[in-house]
This record gives sequence, C-alpha cells and structure tokens, in this order.
Amino acid sequence: MKVLFISRSTLFSSPGGDTKQIEMTAEYLRKLGLTVDIRLARDSIDYSSYDLLHFFNIIRPADLLYHAKKSSKPFVISTIFLDYGKFEKTSRKGIHGMLNRLFTEDQIEYFKVIARFFANREPIRSREYLLWGHRRSIRYLIRQARVLLPNSENEYQRLLSKYGEVQRYVTIPNAIDAEMYRLTTSREEKYNNAILCVARVEGRKNQLNLVRALKNTAYKLIINGMASPNNKKYYEACLREATPNIQFKERVSEEELYVMFHSAKVHVLPSYFETTGLASLEAAVMGCNVVITDKGDTVEYFGDLAYYCDPDDPTSIRNAIDRAYNEPFREELRDLILKKYTWQKAAEKTWDAYQMALKIDIQSG
Repeated sequence: MKVLFISRSTLFSSPGGDTKQIEMTAEYLRKLGLTVDIRLARDSIDYSSYDLLHFFNIIRPADLLYHAKKSSKPFVISTIFLDYGKFEKTSRKGIHGMLNRLFTEDQIEYFKVIARFFANREPIRSREYLLWGHRRSIRYLIRQARVLLPNSENEYQRLLSKYGEVQRYVTIPNAIDAEMYRLTTSREEKYNNAILCVARVEGRKNQLNLVRALKNTAYKLIINGMASPNNKKYYEACLREATPNIQFKERVSEEELYVMFHSAKVHVLPSYFETTGLASLEAAVMGCNVVITDKGDTVEYFGDLAYYCDPDDPTSIRNAIDRAYNEPFREELRDLILKKYTWQKAAEKTWDAYQMALKIDIQSG
C-alpha cells in the first residue's frame, strides 16, 4: 500500500508534537511494509500513485480542504483536536483577548487563516474554505473521511460534542520510541535532578506561570523549546522573569533529549490544554515523574500515575512539582507506556484503520 501524509505548511519550519507524530508514524508504517510519503499542504501533488491520503490536524481545515476536494482518493484524518477556547477567551490580553470574547472559536480560527495569508503569505488554496468558513469546512471533512484517528476516546467525544458529526473512528495513541528508550543509558551531570519542560514556548503551553512557580527556588529548571512564530513577546517575557536557576535551550538532538529525560527528576507541562503531551510520555518512560495539566485528554493516558496542576495558578504548579520531586518514580507508569504507547503499537493500529478505510471505500463503490 502507498499512503500520502498531508499536513500544515509550517510542519517543519515551526515543528511541534504533530511533527513528531507524523515522522514517527511514517517510520514505523514503513517497517510494516507500507510506502509512506510526507507532503505539505502548500505542495502541488500528483495523487494518482497513492491508495490512500492521510490528513493531520483537523483544526487546520484550510490546509486540508483543497486536497480533499481535488483528489478522488479516500482519506483518513488524524484529528489532533486541540481546544484552547477557554484559554483564548480568559487569558488573552489586549485586542486579541477582546476579539476572542466577541467571536466564536471557529470565527477566530477563520480570521487567523486570513491573517496568516496577509502577514506570512501562507496560501489559502481552497475557495470553498473562504466561502464556507471554518466550522462548515471541518464538518465537511468529518463527513467525508473514511475513518477518524483521534489520539484518545476523549478526543473523539470532544470533537463529536462540538461539531455534531458522527463518524467511525479508531483511537491511535500518542507514543514513545521504544528503541531510543532501550539505547539511552547515559546521564549528564548538567541535567541531574533537574526539572524539565520540553515544548514550544507559547502562551498556551504556559511556561510563564512555570517560571513564576520556580523562580528564586533551589530547583534547576530547564525549558527546552523554540518560541512559536507568533509568541516572540511571550518568550521574551519568560526570559525577563527568569532567575539564575532557570535556563532556556532552543533545540537539542533526539539523542540528547532522551539523555536529558534520563538524567532529570521531573518533567512539567502545565499547558492550558493537552491531547497528551508527547514529551510527557517520553520523559516518563525514561524515569521522570510527570507534572501535567488535567485540561484535555491527559487523564485518559496517565490516570493516577501523574501529578496534576492548575495551569492558572503558579502555587498549584509549584505544589505539584514539590510532590513529584519528593516521591519515587512509579515503575507501573513505565510498564504502562511500554505496553500501550509505543510507535510500533500506534503504527499497527493505524494500519488496521487503513484497511478499514479501504474496505469501506470498496463497499461504498
């Protein structure tokens, strides 16, 4: 089988969790014998040689609708359905905050697409998206997909609740690279017993409240991540509030990242919303206790094996870190991840979903 992955145009210029998900899913599907190519939404594509299209990020319908309409090939969608609505309405300041309180989330996303076209020259290739708007475009994609591939049961239920479109689905877990886990045995003194936060630096990931929680403490906090394109001022605000016990690193190799996790004590992701947090899974399998938000789908993955915090409250973040730092690592968390949340398992379930999608296509034809 030959499959084409299609995702946002900034997939590699502004990498995020979806970048890792796409690259690792492709790698492990290839190990199962499939041919997988990755293309960006802005690319011109010859669809004829592919059996199936696999779209990512249903919250970016302007990137996907053009290809869904232009190609006659069946498609599936990894929804990666984030919901930052509460954050956008309550935490944004100035003109952005006012607009988020005046308009619906779908209307705001539509305005963002227009803004990215004028500010960053990101193309809008779908005339239908401009005519239909954000909400109608997402509903169309849900209806036309052969199968949806959410990262959790809760993610699908949130999508159903918001858009009211019932569709068949297969949950595909976010995952870790078990091979990197087995290969990483070294530690580095500079990361020893550190508190880590690995994520793009932006308001929704909430590093500023993390800085406020740990500045001028005995903890060594290392924030690893680049500022997302529209969050330069937020990154600068984090730098201004940081004290000498807080370090910032923009990017490290995959190998060093796993060494960091293996050396550190706690990984913190106090986001306003997470479908899971790939870095949290990676850190946990390497032996870090995990502090994470309970906003989103994280409880479905971690249950009572993580330490949860309120992202709005630096004291809550600090208290969760204190508990995580002072308690031993629970081996059952590592066992759970290695049993259920590896890219091998994710690829196998994705392959099952592909077979379902093509069977449906044949039957419907």
